[in-house]
Amino acid sequence: MSQPARTTPAATPLPDATHRTVEVPGGRIHLVEQGTGPLVLMVHGFPESWYSWRHQIPALAAAGYRAVAIDVRGYGRSAAPRDIADYRMLAHVADNVGVLRALGEESAVIVGHDWGAPIAANTALLRPDLFTAVALLSVPYAPRGGIRPTDAFARVGGSEEFYVSYFQEPGRAEAEIEPDVRGWLAGFYAGLSGDAQAPSGRDGFPLSTVAPGGRLSDRFPDATAPSTWLTEADLDFYAGEFERTGLTGGLNRYRNVDRDWADLAAWDGAPLTRPALFIGGEHDAPTHWMADAIKAFPVTLPALSGSHILEGCGHWVQQERPTEVNALLLDWLTSLPA
Repeated sequence: MSQPARTTPAATPLPDATHRTVEVPGGRIHLVEQGTGPLVLMVHGFPESWYSWRHQIPALAAAGYRAVAIDVRGYGRSAAPRDIADYRMLAHVADNVGVLRALGEESAVIVGHDWGAPIAANTALLRPDLFTAVALLSVPYAPRGGIRPTDAFARVGGSEEFYVSYFQEPGRAEAEIEPDVRGWLAGFYAGLSGDAQAPSGRDGFPLSTVAPGGRLSDRFPDATAPSTWLTEADLDFYAGEFERTGLTGGLNRYRNVDRDWADLAAWDGAPLTRPALFIGGEHDAPTHWMADAIKAFPVTLPALSGSHILEGCGHWVQQERPTEVNALLLDWLTSLPA
């Protein structure tokens, strides 16, 4: 049975929000919440934290929603199991169900970005009784298919190594990141943003592959250039989190793609029938790599309300374009059945 939520001191960001750790069957989940009303649960991606929703939490709260952003397992103050298998998709779905119950709610709308998008999609797919609608940012919904993911990724890189394949071996990416966590994050954020310089590499996205014997960071842009969306204080926050926890928890999500494929075999090709919203960036890799998934939305997301590609936007959609994303989310939330 879930234990009562424990209140912990609020961090400096969003002083009007409440930071709590709740117990779920898989351990503990740290969350940040603000506002009252229908629950909107926000799930971040790699390498981020609840903080990636800093622009959405107060906006949703002001509009009459209970806005809750979690640290996904392996991040921040949430539990970080040692076993790689504990980061399988089914565990993340169970965490979201546990958070819902720990908060005393009967249902929620779920919103996800990057890896948080497939986590949100699978949560609504497997538990449509609890999660009544789903918004996906950056990564479109694509049902489980017939090709083992690591086999597909091995074909993608050609003479180089696709970045997901590069992340598979435990410790390999960590060894690249650990000597300068802040610098690595700065380069990764810059390289996937709409601020990036003219790209090179697979399909015009420089961080998609790693050269033989190289590192992903070899293709980072100059991260010292001023960012239009990420302040030094923002970068300090992220760096502080990952200097404390490391990035193994986040990387372990990539290391479960084949396990997820096996676990979700019963849902092969399954459409996601809950009301849905998609928001992507014009210069975000998934918008291009997964163009066929977006074209398939009439079949795979039959209750889709809108699919929006933000001009000039990169991967970090809700951080790069908070005003536009907030407006789209709020319009969509208002349109949902009561």
